[in-house]
Amino acid sequence: MSIRNLTLVAAAISATALLTACGSMSMQPMFSQDSLPDAVKVPAGNKVVMETVGVGQITYECRDKAGTPGAMEWFFVGPDAALNNRAGKQVGKYYGPPATWESMDGSKITATQLAVAPAGAGNIPYQLVKANPAMGMGAMSGVTHIQRVATKGGVAPAAACTAANKGAREVVKYQADYIFWKAA
Repeated sequence: MSIRNLTLVAAAISATALLTACGSMSMQPMFSQDSLPDAVKVPAGNKVVMETVGVGQITYECRDKAGTPGAMEWFFVGPDAALNNRAGKQVGKYYGPPATWESMDGSKITATQLAVAPAGAGNIPYQLVKANPAMGMGAMSGVTHIQRVATKGGVAPAAACTAANKGAREVVKYQADYIFWKAA
């Protein structure tokens, strides 16, 4: 057997051993909520079933500030993001209003916000929501909670919001991890 053939055989054996080792490894989600503020931690009795990275944008609109006559503010209109798995493949989308997480299998959920916590200057806050019953059967069936963590960007525009630009819309890019939980 030539050296080239021996090298190819050795490479094939190594690749097979590696794939066998990977196949026997448990593919448990790696997310831990240990470093999160208590307000946005999922209650005991739930387990992570899906981890996604939301990449997209949030739209804000310059509107009258509620309860403050004559004041204006940037109002959160809604998100539009792709939900990707940890390998970068799109597995769903996140959009609103109402805030909706939809799997590529067609199942989707809306949710009610339970808590938020600061996530650092320039980043939208961490968030914990309680999922409503899923529409359709699939990945979203049985989801109890969703956490928004590891946020980057997404805060209201720095541009002034005044009577002169009332009704103007601004789109801001953001990224966040969305962690989906089901009852254990």
